[in-house]
Amino acid sequence: MIISASYKTDIPAFYGDWFEHRLTEGHVDVRNPFNNSNYPVSLKKADVEGFVFWTRNLAPFENRLKRLIAGHFPFYVQFTITGYPTALEPSVIPLEQSVAQIKKLVADFGQHAVIWRYDPVLISTHTPLDFHRRTFAFLSRELEGSVNEVVVSFTQFYRKTTLNLKALQKARGIYSEDPDLEVKQDLLREFRDIAFHNGQKLTLCTQPHLTSLDISGAACIDAERLGLAPQKSKGNRPGCLCAASRDIGAYDTCIHGCAYCYAVSKPKKAKAVYHRHSPLNSSLT
Repeated sequence: MIISASYKTDIPAFYGDWFEHRLTEGHVDVRNPFNNSNYPVSLKKADVEGFVFWTRNLAPFENRLKRLIAGHFPFYVQFTITGYPTALEPSVIPLEQSVAQIKKLVADFGQHAVIWRYDPVLISTHTPLDFHRRTFAFLSRELEGSVNEVVVSFTQFYRKTTLNLKALQKARGIYSEDPDLEVKQDLLREFRDIAFHNGQKLTLCTQPHLTSLDISGAACIDAERLGLAPQKSKGNRPGCLCAASRDIGAYDTCIHGCAYCYAVSKPKKAKAVYHRHSPLNSSLT
């Protein structure tokens, strides 16, 4: 089984001690968000085909990646860099540090070890279309030669996302919008051309209504990138092209505080969970 760690939270940035304990013990208990029951997931070497890590800050995890993962398991990192203002991403490391981390990751492990995510594309008063054109072009140039794929998606206004953005609008006067289909398609074509110029393939995460012959869907959990045999897609929502995996994270645990997050209902709640967390627990919460 491929282990996803984790699209629900940032394990490399905040929960490295816990991950190391779980890997040593050989199992993790994962909370089912629908009924709050736990189910076990094996982390034994015989059962794990590879790891996909998701992060905005790999530095706290870098040593563990070298000691525990590289040379023991196939892996790669989904690394999100958007460069948004701190009003939207209050606790994310500076853009320059993120770029430097990706370059070091590639120097240590090769280009296959990382995918850049410019995700989600939030259109707001602080991040209008021109902001995205400039920022995406800058990051794509900076990452030329380091990454060969960039995954994008437009903000999907799930319940948690909508509540957090409304709170931000009330507190800071920052308005967000969901642009028309044509606007999104035009921006995607610009992204595609910029990425292509810098040796990167643009893929689109779980928004099949926006894909086309020259912009394909993303397989964020990609068996072939891990060096495994091709697997049938088994995504967890319509349009998802991911290979089968088990995610070992938990909702309401990431403390980056991003205003558009779909995985955190309230930043204060996530911080409270983080401070109560014990690295010795079998589950993250």
